[in-house]
Amino acid sequence: MSDRAVRPARPADRSGPPAPEATGRTRLLAAVAALVTVGAGLGLRAVATGDVAKYGGDALYTLLILTLVVLLAPRSTPARAAGIALAVSWAVELLQLTGLPAELSARLVLGSTFNAPDLFWYAVGACAGWLALRAVVRRREAG
Repeated sequence: MSDRAVRPARPADRSGPPAPEATGRTRLLAAVAALVTVGAGLGLRAVATGDVAKYGGDALYTLLILTLVVLLAPRSTPARAAGIALAVSWAVELLQLTGLPAELSARLVLGSTFNAPDLFWYAVGACAGWLALRAVVRRREAG
């Protein structure tokens, strides 16, 4: 199966852009997914410690970014949304090598210490999001 866009269904005659209400539905689902992802991250921190909490949080961080990409660009393909989320996550991690987050007083958002294993766990989150979006696309195509 191709990596089709997470775009909403087209009108019955298959011409023209997707129906506006379908795009709104996609955005609503992405917003709900973002909230669920934040909840999962907070829940993980509440019940887990150490590497499980840290690296699970890294994967969920990238998954949150992916949901925000779909929220802002609901016509993105699953691969594009996952790629953008991974690139943003990696860029933020690599930015920590510069010390700029500390200078900007943005440590809480951007982190402060580079950790190479984080790069792997961001990829895990991007892959999980890509798989979930592909499942959504398949379900829409089947229905």
